Amino acid sequence: MYSLDINFLKDRPNYQKKSTKKPGVKVPIGNLTPLYLGVALGVCFPALTVGALWLLQAKVVESEQKVAQLEEENKKLDTEIGNINKIKEETNKVKGETQALVTVFDQIRPWSAMLQDLRDRIPAKVQIENIKQIPPIAPAPGQPPGNPAGGIEITGIARSFNDVNDFLLTLQQSRFLKSSESKIKTAELVSSPIQPEPAKEGEDIPPIQVVKYTIQSSLSDVPASELIRELEQKGTVGLVARIRSMQQTGVISK
Repeated sequence: MYSLDINFLKDRPNYQKKSTKKPGVKVPIGNLTPLYLGVALGVCFPALTVGALWLLQAKVVESEQKVAQLEEENKKLDTEIGNINKIKEETNKVKGETQALVTVFDQIRPWSAMLQDLRDRIPAKVQIENIKQIPPIAPAPGQPPGNPAGGIEITGIARSFNDVNDFLLTLQQSRFLKSSESKIKTAELVSSPIQPEPAKEGEDIPPIQVVKYTIQSSLSDVPASELIRELEQKGTVGLVARIRSMQQTGVISK
């Protein structure tokens, strides 16, 4: 026969084992969107701040590099500007020296051309004994400079006063002289240095009278580059060739 052992003590209340479960955090059940948003914002804000700082730092580095590059280029430009200014100074110096040389060259009055011009203008009854160049007169303090070319003085003899006047008029038409400053300085009757011999012995022949004259004039201040035609006509080929060569290079204006 089988026997049944029934323990009714387990059914008593004070015999029940106490629960060993610890109390936990109760997770709210419902709409969790605000919670997610808060967590997302808490994570995103620091990340955005770090990203912004990184971008600003990168921009600062880039700006510093550009500033350094610009400063380097500025130094190069300053050096180039200094070189350009130096070249300009040297160019201006050369131009000044060239212009001074051209000015002197353009004031040349070849005596061969002027003497040929005088030979072409002298009347048949006028003789030239001497031609003297007059140096320019230094201006007084505060006065404008005079003619740097100076002048000439012509002395000779003529058959009459009218012949001397005719010679002066032809000289006033010369472009190598200043017509307004061409004048007769002296003119007087003198015995001719050459007297005719009497045809018969004892014949008394009165001495021949001639006019001894002195004419002064100032040399023209017209540049030689404006006298090319006259210089060519008087045979001054070398000077004309030099002037035309300077005109082609632009040193002297045409």
